[in-house]
Amino acid sequence: MTLLTFISGATTMGYFLSSLFFLRFWRSASDILFLAFAAAFMLMGLGTALLTLSGVPLEERSWIYLLRLTAFLIILAAIVRKNLSTR
Repeated sequence: MTLLTFISGATTMGYFLSSLFFLRFWRSASDILFLAFAAAFMLMGLGTALLTLSGVPLEERSWIYLLRLTAFLIILAAIVRKNLSTR
């Protein structure tokens, strides 16, 4: 095991734990923003895990990059929706 594999595993675990953290807040507050953050962190964790397990040398040249892009688009859409709903 290399240091990069270890750090990627720790990052993946952090993303999944963050997702569970936001899911807990979504269950108690029923705010769609928390659900969007949970889904985004789950996608980022999945992307990191797939990148580490597949051995792709450059993330930006693979289809796995689309998972991270989708996660950030989910966060952006949720923030915009939250700000527009309060007006």
